[in-house]
Amino acid sequence: MLYPLRSRCFCLAPALLLAMFAVPANAQPADGGAKALITGGHYQLTLAGAEKILAAAKSKAEEMNLKVNIAVVDDGGHPLAFQRMDGARPASLYTAITKASASATLRAATGPLPPGTKEPDVWLNLSLQFAAGQSGGKLTTLKGGVPVIVAGEVIGAVGVGGGTGEQDAEIAAAGIAALMKQLAKPE
Repeated sequence: MLYPLRSRCFCLAPALLLAMFAVPANAQPADGGAKALITGGHYQLTLAGAEKILAAAKSKAEEMNLKVNIAVVDDGGHPLAFQRMDGARPASLYTAITKASASATLRAATGPLPPGTKEPDVWLNLSLQFAAGQSGGKLTTLKGGVPVIVAGEVIGAVGVGGGTGEQDAEIAAAGIAALMKQLAKPE
């Protein structure tokens, strides 16, 4: 008899916690300092923006005579859009997605060494490779993931797989450049 009651308590516990700590949408902080606890008004990459990136990246890959996979993710590394060009290697599908996700969540371009590292450090590379293995496939040291940055804020990332790391990064950058060019146009 206690088991059903206990299970209902466990089912209700998350709902009760949410209700206890929920803040009404129109609530205002009591003092000006409380505003520092929340943020708002950040930019968000849309599907239309992701499709713009895909089209420009595909065009750049065709110009380079490459067949690649292109992934676009949001700021949390979640997929927004993906395109596999005819003839692209199936395995590079996963690397494109992982590069994009890693770039978005690390808030930096992917590659074997972080920006600012002056010389190759074998221990740093090994550490990054270990972290990649422990992340369940959400982190990579492969070059070709580039963040989408608007007003200093990472709003997403592009990952390309199928060429060399440099080629993949160039294709991703071309896609992002097309989006930035569109954003710079006055409405």
